[in-house]
Amino acid sequence: MKTLMVFDFDHTVVDDNSDTWVVRCLPGQTLPDSVKNSYRKGHWTEFMGRVMNHIGDQEVSPDRVRSVMETIPITAGMTDLLTFISQNKSAIDCIVISDSNTMFIDWILRAAGLRAAVDQVFTNPAKFNELGYMEVQCYHSHECDRCPVNLCKREVLELYLSEQSGGGTEYERIFYVGDGGNDLCPTSCLRGHDVVMPRRGYTLEKLLAKLQGQAEDTSPRARVLAWSSGADILQELKAAIQS
Repeated sequence: MKTLMVFDFDHTVVDDNSDTWVVRCLPGQTLPDSVKNSYRKGHWTEFMGRVMNHIGDQEVSPDRVRSVMETIPITAGMTDLLTFISQNKSAIDCIVISDSNTMFIDWILRAAGLRAAVDQVFTNPAKFNELGYMEVQCYHSHECDRCPVNLCKREVLELYLSEQSGGGTEYERIFYVGDGGNDLCPTSCLRGHDVVMPRRGYTLEKLLAKLQGQAEDTSPRARVLAWSSGADILQELKAAIQS
């Protein structure tokens, strides 16, 4: 029976937001108000399409975008944590579920030498078109009214677990590591012996604290353990696989 590590990406594996970090590749490192003010709540992926269009209009090359993305800082302790995971693949599976995109995540993990730790990445598909503009698509459509229109992380996690189960892999425990509001929904499908690890001081921790004070049927069954660095998570992971 293996352990499954599930990671969000922005403000979790990396210590910033990859979608806003990309703006640094622009000559003035800022977006015009017409793009900046075009965001509608829950429709981030469409907004990022406009951001990448603007970057393309400024004739920023794909190589320049990549080299800027590779400078995003990895969160403290995450390199050691993911290195440990990559060295213990017989005991640990590891996936990323993120509202970023395939290209940003792949570039960043490869540049940091951490790609081998991650078995699968579930995120918005991205590619460069023939004009050299990056196009970002929604990951899927879903019926969940708690999540952004392009991604319900609970649906992704449930489907992954059911496919793994169909292939004969059951998980003794699941660690869910995240920080944001869209990380709340997937915690509802965790079991009592699983662990949800919200980043200390971020939205997910506050939302979980609020739920824990409410009726039992709304609060997550999983144990809640806040983290400040990857070292906190590594300590829990080591204790779990050695128990």
